[in-house]
Amino acid sequence: MAGDSVSTLILFIAAMLVAAGVAGTLVTNVNDLSNSVDSQSGDMTDKIDTDIEIISDPGSDAVYNSSGAENVTLLVKNTGRKTLTADSTELDVLVDGSYVSNDAFTVTVRDGGGPWRDGTVAELEIALEQPFDPETEHRISVTVNGAEEVFEFYVP
Repeated sequence: MAGDSVSTLILFIAAMLVAAGVAGTLVTNVNDLSNSVDSQSGDMTDKIDTDIEIISDPGSDAVYNSSGAENVTLLVKNTGRKTLTADSTELDVLVDGSYVSNDAFTVTVRDGGGPWRDGTVAELEIALEQPFDPETEHRISVTVNGAEEVFEFYVP
């Protein structure tokens, strides 16, 4: 009788130790998973709230300066709910499929500068390494925080 109680007590203690170990491991994994979901949802919220639109007129002579400076000037409107940083490091620009480094373009927020709030327009001036060929179509892609806008225009 006493031997049964001792062996039952030993088995009970062993079961409790195993349960405590499993519970500790599960709590750690759930906390790690919860932290990952929190950080991913914050990034996803930023991407959902970010949107831009290029409002330059593709037929305008103001887009491409072919006389000397060889640059492209685009007006980009923040149409999302997130305030964007008016910094060239936050934008990715492709000209005819070629990546443009951050040093080759500037971003200037109109309305006195400062942060690029929703509804405001920024001027994106891209210095070109080579002039565009006349009578060709060109494509400029601007991406900020996952939001991409493509601008197509024709150089007469």
